[in-house]
Amino acid sequence: MPPTLASLVHHSALKLTVRAGEDRLDVPVRWAHVSELADPVPYMEGGELLLITALKLDAEDPEAMRRYVRRLAGAGVVGLGFAVGVNYEETPKALIDACAEEGLPLLEVPRRTPFLAISKAVSAAIAADQYRAVTAGFAAQRELTKQALNAGPEGVLGVLAAQVDGWTALYDASGAVVAAAPEWAGRRAARLTTEVERLRERPAPASSVVGGPDHEDRVELHSLGTGRRPRAALAVGTAAALGTAERYAVHSAIALLTLTTERSRSLHAAEQRLGTAVLRMLLAGEPDHARAVAGDLYGGLLDAPFRMIVAESESAAGLGTAGELLGELAETVESAAARAGEAVLVVPEGERLVVLAADEGAAVAACTAYAAALEAGRAVPEQGRADEGELVVGLSAPAGPIAAAAAYKQAEQALSVARRRGRVLVEHEQLAAGSVLPLLADDAVKAFADGLLRALHEHDATGRGDLVASLRAWLSRHGQWDAAAADLGVHRHTLRYRMRRVEEILGRSLDDPDVRMELWLALKATAAE
Repeated sequence: MPPTLASLVHHSALKLTVRAGEDRLDVPVRWAHVSELADPVPYMEGGELLLITALKLDAEDPEAMRRYVRRLAGAGVVGLGFAVGVNYEETPKALIDACAEEGLPLLEVPRRTPFLAISKAVSAAIAADQYRAVTAGFAAQRELTKQALNAGPEGVLGVLAAQVDGWTALYDASGAVVAAAPEWAGRRAARLTTEVERLRERPAPASSVVGGPDHEDRVELHSLGTGRRPRAALAVGTAAALGTAERYAVHSAIALLTLTTERSRSLHAAEQRLGTAVLRMLLAGEPDHARAVAGDLYGGLLDAPFRMIVAESESAAGLGTAGELLGELAETVESAAARAGEAVLVVPEGERLVVLAADEGAAVAACTAYAAALEAGRAVPEQGRADEGELVVGLSAPAGPIAAAAAYKQAEQALSVARRRGRVLVEHEQLAAGSVLPLLADDAVKAFADGLLRALHEHDATGRGDLVASLRAWLSRHGQWDAAAADLGVHRHTLRYRMRRVEEILGRSLDDPDVRMELWLALKATAAE
């Protein structure tokens, strides 16, 4: 503990007497300062014990003493030491009353106690407190290091929580709580995910303080990682601000957890290289070799239905955020899989990311949720990232190792459709279960349709018949003359004549099923404009 006015009063060699402010003696003293200036406030920093003899003060003037003491209290001076037997034989009543009014502790210093002795006592107590803090900090560092080696991040959090007499929590790259000490702290930490996300948007190292006097606790948030974007975060919750020893412990924990994070990144890079090899073997039609290489790391993933995810991103306006969007997606699916205890294979390939994840698992769900959030952001540009870059994701149908190449192709097809539709994510199953008509919105299809039907539209524009409407009605009735003629309100012979004119103008036979298919799709494509 740092020195307090109470500890100085109880110092047997100083012989100090309390003349006012008895109820505020537990205030820490940052330093002891001697000043005979009539206004020493400009030279005060706060927390000082000011020692005076009233050489330049009229200490018997009540109004002057009230002004003097009020300024000292306002400047953060924690106590006033008045030496008797120098300019005044006893402490003036005006000074005592002023200190009592303001609640400023007043210590009477006997003539035989030099101010230097008080300064030395304060200095010695501060040095002793700092030594204890440093010693305690080194002891905490040893224990934290021991736990980091033997028990990992969870052990570090437990020791740190005990050192600060509070709670601690560790967040992963997605901002989710992965560990907490004590266990109940997980619920408290989960309520800070918004603040953690704000912290992760700042370059590392970064820190912030949440809460304070009006909250249930004071929480410090610290980013972990050496990259531009932090990969994890540490929360430290306490009832009050941290002391020197506690600060040493927190800094040691940050260093150890950062080392653990960076070591995990190295292992992660090695796992990705292995995952790349596994993926290439699957796509090459060698599932048995892929299983042998995957071993226990990815083996379980290859024994159950999985989904193939292919994502691509392009930066806009040269902002270079393509890699960031893919990196965020990778972190999202990996964190979700880790929390669920699932295996996931993530392979970055430049501006493309390939993910192999368990069907109906947490990783796929996290990917879908991430895409939905981006989709919502695009709908509200000021909240989204559409001005920073575009992410498109294709998701295959469930598949097994033998069908990995087919699943990869499905994901690519879904990704292509997502790009054409301006969507973030499209599932291949949605394409199979839906209509082909949305695909006709492609510009190339529209150009083909316009070219195919242009001669018919030009004929109709002369007022010599309604060939386009007649063709649509005839095709919709599968070539049934009576039904189509009834829909048009004309005689079937009239409809037959019009269809012969269609054949003559287009130079194609309506008996050819391919011709009928192309004409029907052309009509649908132009109708969608």
